[in-house]
Amino acid sequence: MTKYSFVIFHKDVPGFLKMLQELGVMDVTRSSKPATEHSREVFGQLSRIKSAEKALQALEKEAAGIEKGSSVLSASGIVADVERLTSETSSLKEQIKQEKKLYEEAIPWGDFSHDTFSRIEALGLNPVLVCIPAKKYSDKLKEEYALEVISATQDKVYAVILQQDGQQVKDRFKVLERPERPASEIAQSIAGLEADLKSKTNDLLALCSQAGTLKAESDRLAAQADLLLAGESSLKEAESTIEVFTGFAPAEMRSDLCAKLDAQDGLYYIAEDAKVEDNPPIALKNNWFTRMFAVLTDLYGRPVYNEFDPTPYISVFFMLFFAMCMGDAGYGLVLIIISFLLRKSEGARKFAPLVLTLGIATAVVGFVLHTFFGIDISQVSWIPDSAKKFMITGTIAGYDAQMLLSLAIGVIHICVAMVVKAVYAVRKNGLATSIGTIGWTVLIVGGVILLAFTLLTNMSSSLTKILVIALGIVSALSIFFFSNLRKNPLVNFGNGMWETYNTVTGLLGDVLSYIRLYALGLAGGMLGAAFNQLAGMLVEDTHGFSASWIFFVLIVVLGHVLNLAMCCLGAFVHPLRLNFLEFFKNSGYEGSGKKYNPLTINNNN
Repeated sequence: MTKYSFVIFHKDVPGFLKMLQELGVMDVTRSSKPATEHSREVFGQLSRIKSAEKALQALEKEAAGIEKGSSVLSASGIVADVERLTSETSSLKEQIKQEKKLYEEAIPWGDFSHDTFSRIEALGLNPVLVCIPAKKYSDKLKEEYALEVISATQDKVYAVILQQDGQQVKDRFKVLERPERPASEIAQSIAGLEADLKSKTNDLLALCSQAGTLKAESDRLAAQADLLLAGESSLKEAESTIEVFTGFAPAEMRSDLCAKLDAQDGLYYIAEDAKVEDNPPIALKNNWFTRMFAVLTDLYGRPVYNEFDPTPYISVFFMLFFAMCMGDAGYGLVLIIISFLLRKSEGARKFAPLVLTLGIATAVVGFVLHTFFGIDISQVSWIPDSAKKFMITGTIAGYDAQMLLSLAIGVIHICVAMVVKAVYAVRKNGLATSIGTIGWTVLIVGGVILLAFTLLTNMSSSLTKILVIALGIVSALSIFFFSNLRKNPLVNFGNGMWETYNTVTGLLGDVLSYIRLYALGLAGGMLGAAFNQLAGMLVEDTHGFSASWIFFVLIVVLGHVLNLAMCCLGAFVHPLRLNFLEFFKNSGYEGSGKKYNPLTINNNN
């Protein structure tokens, strides 16, 4: 993020906010400082200098061939000259524009004299200037009117009619206003104005050589402005309050945004890289998959500025935990159907991709856990044996295989959290103060990996013993003696003992918390099977169609709808808890950041 500090006088705030709304990328916070005579003078001078700098920067290319002024002016003199010349050149350009318009109107009538019109009017005649379309003009008009053609173009004829009493001219012809001056007189005026404009423009271009003086004065006043922002105080004057706005926008937009801000007259701002202590808002950068789960991160809190984004971890593990808690492939298919229905709802459409993803995961995991609408599909004959190989059934060492799977996934989840914590600690605090965290990660994660290799391979007991001793020694030294190289070893030992107590007492409880994945999936499957069994009892001895089949359908449909709703509730709350408590605690995630919420036309920050 890039931090922007704006200083705005109270009366200019509405226009400033409207400008930020149109930009639509600035997350803005606001504070007020009382304005003293000194602060008003400093910010006023700074605003004038910035405007003068922008005016001269726009003329840099044109100033290349202009002779530079010999005298060195003060910054205030340069600003005064720039303001005066800018105003005068703008006024001259407007005058030239108006004169050229009058010239276009007067040129069809040539070099006339107002005295001529006066003598004609003294004879009781009214000279009327008319414009006649060329296709409607003919010499017969001279027989009806005292008409004299002055000039003509391909499309129009300009003429003077000496209107007599009773003649109607306006109803038949387009009557034009009498020019104030002849075209030649207007042309001379334009030439004089253009010469004056060229002279003043050259004077303005010559001031470009004084840009360095303006820059030095701007830097000096900016330093004073920083001091004023840091803490000047006085009695508050409501009508002259300085509004101090702090805004944040993505760093990649800095160049474009600064260009747009520089184009605003009278706006003073400072752009700098955001720091942790600024507590800038957080804009998560997620891909199409993790973006669906960002809403879950926001339920807890966004990361602070130098903290890791937990959304990628939440996306994978929440999806897996949700599917295990549902534990039914049939319910996964229902969620997939619901996701397509949500696409037709304007308010719920944004949740459709998330529901679809969770539905697909539930269908796959439900198949692996061999449950389909409460039916144990590992026992049915219409499922091929090749597909049943992917199903988790039976027991391992006397324990249900699905329960051990839940605990194993929990161990992996916690190990990932500890690795993230170690990496983040080194990045945030440096290696010297993070050795203790690394030691715990090496002990637990390394121990889990060593145990897995021992169980899954034919590693010799002697090698295993050596690796265990080495792992224990390295971890013990890191935890008890070198946890923080900047502290006394005795302090490190005391901290290590306290961390050992907390870890031993908390880690076992954290791992056992993952049994809920197995328990919720088992409970949902058993309840679904109970509804199936209850409905089946109604038609067990029924032959042909009867009213019992109606009750059978009602019990199956209503029972599974109720079970699906209960499973969805549990499958949302408990995986969320495992991420928010077990994962965040072991990863050291704080989540006290604030969401990036730019000021746009649709909000009123």
